[in-house]
Amino acid sequence: MATANEALQDKAVNHAHDLQRYSVGVIQRMIALLNRSDARLTAALTEALMQLDRNSFTVQRLELALGSVKAINAQAYATLLDALQLEIRGLAGVEAAGQVAGFKAAIPAIVRIKAPVMAITQEQVYAAALSRPFQGRLLREWASDLEASRLDRIRNAVRAGYVEGKTTAEIVQKVRGTRALRYEDGLLNKPRHEVAAVVQTAVSHTAQTARQEMTNANADLIKATAWLSTLDNKTSAICRIRDGLHYTPDTHKPIGHHVPWGEGPGRIHFNCRSVSVPVLKSWRELGIDIADMPPGTRASMDGQVPADMTYAQWFAKQPAARQEEILGPARYKLLKDGKVTYDEFYNDRGQWLSLADLAKRI
Repeated sequence: MATANEALQDKAVNHAHDLQRYSVGVIQRMIALLNRSDARLTAALTEALMQLDRNSFTVQRLELALGSVKAINAQAYATLLDALQLEIRGLAGVEAAGQVAGFKAAIPAIVRIKAPVMAITQEQVYAAALSRPFQGRLLREWASDLEASRLDRIRNAVRAGYVEGKTTAEIVQKVRGTRALRYEDGLLNKPRHEVAAVVQTAVSHTAQTARQEMTNANADLIKATAWLSTLDNKTSAICRIRDGLHYTPDTHKPIGHHVPWGEGPGRIHFNCRSVSVPVLKSWRELGIDIADMPPGTRASMDGQVPADMTYAQWFAKQPAARQEEILGPARYKLLKDGKVTYDEFYNDRGQWLSLADLAKRI
């Protein structure tokens, strides 16, 4: 029988997979919103450049000419921010409910009678997620920075184009890119990558906010917070060193080590996928009388922390359906047929191999 702490850790790792799949969908929806402005933005840019006299080009006249471009750009990011906030509000509700359900499932009913699990709400998590920074800025500040950054790229491309004597068509193509390459060769493509990084980090930030709110609400049940980073073989160095380390649940001071918490899991760097897991107190630490504790419950609430586990070890414990969901049907069949081991799905740099590359190795 798994202990309560083991159950919470297993749920955290399992949920991290689902969160990553969800974040991919959010990124795609947000970039699609941004893409809708590209045609209008480049049309406005073309019109502005046609009206800009090359012989009397000045920075002031450029700013006036780009007025409509600036307005379209600002509206694009305002729409994106509104949509992302709706996503975060929905995610806040899912994460809040999941945290409460996870605690109740892990902690035996008899313990919950003595030490009740306190719930958190969607609005509580949502408000906290929007009011707390990640990577040094609030979500609305990131949206503003991304908007300004894209406009700067457009402005600089126009300036450089005029200095180099390029035509209007050449400048516009430099900004948007070419249809043949699906516009991935234009300056507007980099902002898409920037949006992807901010959106994924915002999702992780929201999930981590829910975990912290749950920890705060149930401080009497929790003696520490553990950092879990072993999600795959591409974990960053700053997360690898923190994997398995414990911190105080409220102030996040190191327990038994000197590695700082920083901004915490999910926020310490862009695209961070690390998570935190509460370490529950034992029944003794909760002050529960041994006479009130059946043997099985005592074992479950012993306060012991799960032993270190690699991702491959965690994966091996999962049901077949979950393994197939994670790997995909083709890779799962190779694994099931004994043609490869889990580690062979990666190259020596820890990168996920494509099926074509994998076929060459078999």
